[in-house]
Amino acid sequence: MALFKQIKLTTPESVELELTLAGIGSRALALTIDYCLLLLAQTLLLFLLGLFSEQLLNYLEQLQVNSNGLELWVVSIALLGFFGLYAGYFVVFETIWQGQSPGKRLAQIRVIRDNGQPVRLSQSALRALLRPVDDFLFIGMFLISLSQQEKRLGDWLAGTLVVREARPQAQRPATLSDVAQTLAAELPSLTDLSQLQPDDFAVVSEYLQRRQAMSSQARRELSLKLAREIRSIIKLAEIPTGLTSDQFLEAVYMAYQQQFSIE
Repeated sequence: MALFKQIKLTTPESVELELTLAGIGSRALALTIDYCLLLLAQTLLLFLLGLFSEQLLNYLEQLQVNSNGLELWVVSIALLGFFGLYAGYFVVFETIWQGQSPGKRLAQIRVIRDNGQPVRLSQSALRALLRPVDDFLFIGMFLISLSQQEKRLGDWLAGTLVVREARPQAQRPATLSDVAQTLAAELPSLTDLSQLQPDDFAVVSEYLQRRQAMSSQARRELSLKLAREIRSIIKLAEIPTGLTSDQFLEAVYMAYQQQFSIE
C-alpha cells in the first residue's frame, strides 16, 4: 500500500506529470516549524514595539504632552503587525522560493498550481488570507483528510496543491561496450533518431543503469522487448547481425545522447 497519494497533472505544454501529494503529516510538520519561526518573529516585534512605546511615553511626559489614547494606538499597530507577519511570512517565502516556506523546505514539500506550474503572488496571498479560517477548529486539517487531492479551503479557492518534492537520485553511469560504440556512430545514417521521444530515451537509460540488479531471465526478456520497441519507433529495418539486444540498446543510447546533446 502506498503511503502517499499519487496525482497526475497535465501542464499547459501537454506534459503529463505524476506527483506525490504531501500528506497531512508532512504538512503538519511544515506548519509547526513555520509557526515556531513566526512566534519568534512576533515576539521580537512585540519587544521592539514595547521598547518604542516606552521611549515615546517618556518623551511625551518630558514635553508634558497628553498621551491619552496612545495605548490604543500601540495595540492597534501591534495587531496590524502581527497579521502582516502572519500573512506576509507565507506570501513572501512561497513567492520567492517557488512554493516553499522554511517549514516546507525542511519537510521537503512544495505548493504548486493545479496545472503543475509554480505558484504566483496571487495564489500565495489567497492561501495566506484564508489560513486563519483553515486553522479555526482545525477546519483545514479536516478538509485535507476528506479530500482526494488533500486540499484545505485555501487550496480549493487558490487552485493549488501541496506535493512532496522530487529528489533526483544519483545513478551510476551505464557501462557501454565497444561494439555498441561502433554501431552508435553508424545509426544516424541508418535511421532517423528524432523519432525517439525523450520519454523513450529515459526508459532505455533507466534500463541500462539498472540491468545489473536484474536476474538473468528478467534482464534478457526486458532487453529483447525494449530492443523490438525501439527498433519499431526509429523504423530501423533490422538490428545488425551479431549484436545482442543489450548492445543495440547501448548503441541507441549513445547515438541519441550524442546527436541531441543529452546531459
